[in-house]
Amino acid sequence: MAIYKFRITFEDFDDVVREIDIKSNQTFEDLHKAIHRSTGYNAEKSSSFYVSTDNWLKGDEIAYLPSERKKDRVVLMENSKLSGFIEDPHQKFYYIYNFDRPYDFHVELVKIVLDPDPNIEYPFLAKSSGEAPKIMEQNSPQSVDPRGTAVSSEFDFLNEMNFVPEDTDELEAMGEMGINAEERDEEDETEDSDEFGDEFSDSEGYEDESHKDDY
Repeated sequence: MAIYKFRITFEDFDDVVREIDIKSNQTFEDLHKAIHRSTGYNAEKSSSFYVSTDNWLKGDEIAYLPSERKKDRVVLMENSKLSGFIEDPHQKFYYIYNFDRPYDFHVELVKIVLDPDPNIEYPFLAKSSGEAPKIMEQNSPQSVDPRGTAVSSEFDFLNEMNFVPEDTDELEAMGEMGINAEERDEEDETEDSDEFGDEFSDSEGYEDESHKDDY
């Protein structure tokens, strides 16, 4: 019996890496649950592996908790042994976790070991680097740590809008183009009136002095 070593990375978070050793006769459900023991996410979410090309193009789907619409068109993880889908020593699978709040992963076979270690219980987390990103639970304004701890009790508007620090320039530009425009117009009108008032005041004083000189 062979041992497969899979390297798992988030598609959008390259610094988060997991390597999992698993027996060739174990199932995709075993791999799915092993991944989320390592991320801290709830494994009981509708998810799918896809047999993939080298360019991560998705092929046959292997599903966990599929929707009624998909049930007749996919094979199930619990019924699918890993060895039945390994056609290449560097076989790749595109993996989507939680279709309600999806995260996309790249899963790549990086090594095949012919003899399992009798002292190891498989699946086995061989490597873990980087913290899995926090997730937003559906229908909840709270940012939730993948281990289940609420991080904030308030709705985080900027995070929900995918705000990044670089956006401050855009926000400032928006302000210049219209935000608080009414207040800015009122200030400009006040300054203009003061300016004209000063000019007229100086002119009136000048006329009075000229008039006195004539007499």
